[in-house]
Amino acid sequence: MQTGHVTTPFGRRPMSLALVKRQMAIEEPDQEARIEKWKVFRDVCEARERLGLQDRALAVLDALLTFYPHAELVSANGLVVFPSNAQLSVRAHGITDSTLRRQLGALVEAGLIVRRDSPNGKRYAHRNREGEVEQAFGFDLTPLLARATELALLAQAVAAERLRFRRAKEALTICRRDVRKLITAAIEEGAAGNWPQIEAEYVTIVGRLSRNPNLPQVESTLEEMQLLREEVLNNLEMQVNSENLTGNVIQDDCHIQSSNTESSYELEPSSRNEQGGSVATEPQPQQAPNGREKAKPEPIKAFPLGMVLRACPQMADYGPGGRIEHWRELMQAAVVVRSMLGVSPSAYEDACNAMGPENAAVAMACIFERSNFITSAGGYLRDLTRRAERGEFSLGPMLMALMRANADVNRRTA
Repeated sequence: MQTGHVTTPFGRRPMSLALVKRQMAIEEPDQEARIEKWKVFRDVCEARERLGLQDRALAVLDALLTFYPHAELVSANGLVVFPSNAQLSVRAHGITDSTLRRQLGALVEAGLIVRRDSPNGKRYAHRNREGEVEQAFGFDLTPLLARATELALLAQAVAAERLRFRRAKEALTICRRDVRKLITAAIEEGAAGNWPQIEAEYVTIVGRLSRNPNLPQVESTLEEMQLLREEVLNNLEMQVNSENLTGNVIQDDCHIQSSNTESSYELEPSSRNEQGGSVATEPQPQQAPNGREKAKPEPIKAFPLGMVLRACPQMADYGPGGRIEHWRELMQAAVVVRSMLGVSPSAYEDACNAMGPENAAVAMACIFERSNFITSAGGYLRDLTRRAERGEFSLGPMLMALMRANADVNRRTA
């Protein structure tokens, strides 16, 4: 067997530095090393795309391995096989001579076999008196033995990626089905929300997916679709909650839509310095029948930013750069709007303490959206703050009412 050195090809086949590099990179395997030849063949089949091989090349490699007489590749037995092209063609399912030559070259390029050409280019072996091969000219299978561990790891990586790809496609299929059916159900049953816009987002996401997507494309689309599904479910949850509200909560919904210009909140109850009037009497903590103070109300539930912006589209004009993409930008816009509506800093600060800064910004956005129907924005905000402190206020009805109102306007102007 000839290994551990560089050989040049016979005839017109040129020698290249890349071929020299590949031959020099082949490490002489340990004499004790052995690997089951069909196992390494299965690893090559698994990793064929990473190796740049076609199915025909695998058929030729399979044929070469059939000419190796042992079940295991072992250096001591010699790893050069020397079949003729005619014999290889028969065992490779009758492929043509030109295809055979091309696929043999591909196996050499992939670093899986090495040519050991004789002086006249023919393949044969020299044997001793006992019939054992002393020297052979043909195709050296040493790279398969030397790279057995590498090929096994490569095959495992390909199998793991294939599994990940299959799971991602399954998850995307389920997610697409969920979103499509939820949107259809919401539209058919008249659920509140800008469902045409959500449906347009769904179509856009699906349209970006190519006919034969790869793993990164599938995972990216899955992430977008999961976010859309979460938004749809949040909208439907708000719809369900709004149908189960108590009378006090429904009163909030009606109040923000009231067009009564003779509102009882003409003047904002605030401090003497801010309004020039008497100091407003702050509400005393409510007492339970046993004389103890009532427990502190639960914090107001936060809502998706996308839902808030659909309910209050005018707020986007007052965000940094004329748009709002994060909660921090919404809160910045709320400060600008507060000043425009004449709401005092103390009123807004009290709202932030009672509702939380995010929910106070949402409340400010709702007030701004309906500012034409509210006489005193500051007084209205203080009233909502007192309701929030008593646990009698929810942002859900306000947002749902505004989303319905905007949807009606869009339908009339369409």
